[in-house]
Amino acid sequence: MAANNDGWRVGELARATGLTIRTLHYYDEIGLVTPSYRSDGGHRVYRDADVERLYRVCMLRRLGLSLAQITDALEAAPGTATSILTAHLDELDRRLETEQRLRSRLASLLSHSSGEAADRGHDLLEVLEDMTAVDTGVQRRISILVYADLEAAHAYLTRVFGLGEGELTRDDTGRVVHAELQAGDGVLWLHRETEEFALASPQRLGSATGMVAVLVDDVDAHYRHAAEQGANIRYAPVDQPYGYREYGALDCEGHLWSFMKPLDS
Repeated sequence: MAANNDGWRVGELARATGLTIRTLHYYDEIGLVTPSYRSDGGHRVYRDADVERLYRVCMLRRLGLSLAQITDALEAAPGTATSILTAHLDELDRRLETEQRLRSRLASLLSHSSGEAADRGHDLLEVLEDMTAVDTGVQRRISILVYADLEAAHAYLTRVFGLGEGELTRDDTGRVVHAELQAGDGVLWLHRETEEFALASPQRLGSATGMVAVLVDDVDAHYRHAAEQGANIRYAPVDQPYGYREYGALDCEGHLWSFMKPLDS
C-alpha cells in the first residue's frame, strides 16, 4: 500500500492491515494509535509514524499482551520498534525452521516409501507434530457470552473480576451493541440477546448453560477482591483433585465463572 502525500485514511489502513475500521477507531478513542490529523472532511489520516506504532501494537497483541500492557510498553519505550522487529524476526525464523524440518521429513518419507511400517509410523508422528506447529488454519480463539445489558455487564466484569477493559460499540441511539474484554492472553466478546440466533442471558433462562475458566496469579487474592466487590460466590477457594486451586462465582446475569491456578505452579 503506497501513501499519497497526505498519508493514509482509516479505510485504506484497515484494508492493508486486515484490521477493522471499528478497531482502528477504538485504538484512536483510547489513545493507543492516534492519527496525525483529520482532513477538512473529518477523516482520520495516518502518517508513517502512526503506521509504525500500529505495527508495534499488532505485534505485541500477537505476543499475547493486553491493550493496557501494550499502552504501558509503548509509553516506556516509545522511540524504537527494534525489539519488536527482532521478536517478529525470531518468530518467523522459528516457523521457517519448522517448515524446513517438515519438508525434509516428507522428502525422506517419499524416498524411503518401502520402509518398515513401524518406522514409518514414528516418522509420520513427527510429521504430524511439525504440521501442528506450522498450521495457521486456526489463528485465535474468542469466547462469547450473552447478556441483556452489555454496558452493565462490561462494567461489572472489569470492576468485580478485574478483566481488562476493551471496546464498547454503540448504535445510533447510544446503546451498546458489542463489548470486548481482555482476559490474559485471550479476549471475551459480550453479545446482546437476540431471537434470531436464539441467544439469551442466563438471567432470562434461569440457568447457566456453560462456564468460563480463567487462570489467575493468586486465586485467594482474586477471591477476596471479588467478594469485597459483591460477587455472588458459589464456592470459596479449594484444591481440586484434578490439580487446580479454584473458586467459583456467578456474575451479574448468572454466568458461572471459575478462577484457578495449577497447584504445582
